[in-house]
Amino acid sequence: MTTTMGQDFVIETSVENRVAVVRLADEDNRNALSNDMRQGLASTFADLEDDPEVRAVYLTGRGRAFCGGGDLRMMRDEGDAWSSHQRFRRAARWLTDMIRFPKPVVVGVNGPAVGGGIGIALVGDVILAGQERASFVSGFLRLGLLPDIGVMYTMPRLIGLARTKAFVYGNATWSASDAEQAGLVTAAVPDAELEARGLEQARAMAELPLEGFGLSKWLMGRSLESSLDEMMTYENLGQSLAYTTESMREGLSALREKRAADFVAASEREPAVRAARGRHKRD
Repeated sequence: MTTTMGQDFVIETSVENRVAVVRLADEDNRNALSNDMRQGLASTFADLEDDPEVRAVYLTGRGRAFCGGGDLRMMRDEGDAWSSHQRFRRAARWLTDMIRFPKPVVVGVNGPAVGGGIGIALVGDVILAGQERASFVSGFLRLGLLPDIGVMYTMPRLIGLARTKAFVYGNATWSASDAEQAGLVTAAVPDAELEARGLEQARAMAELPLEGFGLSKWLMGRSLESSLDEMMTYENLGQSLAYTTESMREGLSALREKRAADFVAASEREPAVRAARGRHKRD
């Protein structure tokens, strides 16, 4: 296992068995979205996307909170219009990259996700929440602000506009069970099992054919704003590309030979992966 520290030690990252464990680790600040946390998330996910040793990510928080939302000191000191515009212009880049991250992302919500912290949780392809300590706190209107960090994009797509409006406009706080019932999270699990269940799910997803996974995630993210004709065109192009991959050839061979497919080995035969592995070793 290798361990690296993120920007100003607010992100901890370790890699083992092809899964990167990313921990928001600014415990004294409830893992709030300070400038350091934002920069740390941006650089961490950019590095993990390029790392051929990483095939899945497990994202969680350290301490009593998952993510406390906006950093109050930053909001006070950098709340002028231009600073806010610059901050959210940068967020549009790194958050979009997280939402479209081409490898599986499993999120373990270990404590409160407040305001924009909900947006960080919702980048997950699978979202688990600890039954005892996890909660989802709207918080935005209490500060006279609107939902940010992608919440107005991701939440309605998961639970619909009516439930999203009830949550946001009601200044609601949902427990893990409430979130599971609404369809916001995949499952509420006992706190003692959260990490093990999250890592188990991430390890299982690391065995998927990442080429097909990444293409389907990229295209599915456009489904609600695209016409049927557009989606069929995207499907045509995406599937045609998937047919050229080593993973497709491995899956077809495994099916015909009645054996388990080894998509990890298949991916490593791709020229781009071999080249990335060589660059990674030199770095």
